[in-house]
Amino acid sequence: MPMYQNGGTEVDPAFRDLEVRQDEIMRRLYELKAAVDGLAKTVTTPDADLDQTVTSLSQSPTATAFRGTADLDSLLGKDLGALRDIVINANPARPPLTLLVLHAMLCQRYRVLSSVHVHSSVSGVPAQLLSCLGPRHADSYVRQRFQLGFTLIWKDVSKLQMKFSIQNMCPIEGEANVARFLFRLVAPYPSDPALATLVDSWVDTAFFQLAEGSAKERSAVLRALNGALGRDSWLAGPELSLADIACYCCVLQTGPAASSPANVQRWLKACENLGHFGPAHPLLQ
Repeated sequence: MPMYQNGGTEVDPAFRDLEVRQDEIMRRLYELKAAVDGLAKTVTTPDADLDQTVTSLSQSPTATAFRGTADLDSLLGKDLGALRDIVINANPARPPLTLLVLHAMLCQRYRVLSSVHVHSSVSGVPAQLLSCLGPRHADSYVRQRFQLGFTLIWKDVSKLQMKFSIQNMCPIEGEANVARFLFRLVAPYPSDPALATLVDSWVDTAFFQLAEGSAKERSAVLRALNGALGRDSWLAGPELSLADIACYCCVLQTGPAASSPANVQRWLKACENLGHFGPAHPLLQ
């Protein structure tokens, strides 16, 4: 049997082949563990009775380098190789436009495995809601290739709910609060307390007065938006923030853009030119 020299010690090639096979077995076991851990997160949630599934791949699985891994570790904690799953329950009667926009922004930063499900508590979900995170992908079972799992479940819930760590985290309720959580995965909140407060104020105004308020409240908010956007290009700071995302979605949900004041119309076009808001448009038709 042939031998070779390695640091002065003769090594049988059969041992080297055995070592290579052992490394391959360990790699496959690691991948299997990551897949099982991800499935466990879904099975242990009470939303597991899912009737329809559309899974989409948000970025190509062939790239080897993960962008933003260090950011996710600092924001969410290390997950020991298992896919970090974000699970959102939303009512199809009130599609969460801000979350679709934030999902698109997450896909630009991370490798996201996205899926849409229908819970047995609802029926007749429109096709555009089933495909709102993108088309189905045949290779979506290879979970270890991704950094984030983004699961949207259409369900009969009174308030939107998000679960991240199924075992030890209480649900986050309300579209505004979930949007705050997701936006922090995309960009940091302003370090200036006054600016951060301004962002939160506009977010609350968007959801509680524009989206849910009376006609009088909505008119007052549009006037306030028009005044603020007459002074600055964006609502809070020198660039797009969560305030702009929330207000944009809520403004379009309450009526056609053409009925908005001039500064608001200019700002709506500036938002659309950034390209983040495309996923929300089919749900407004």
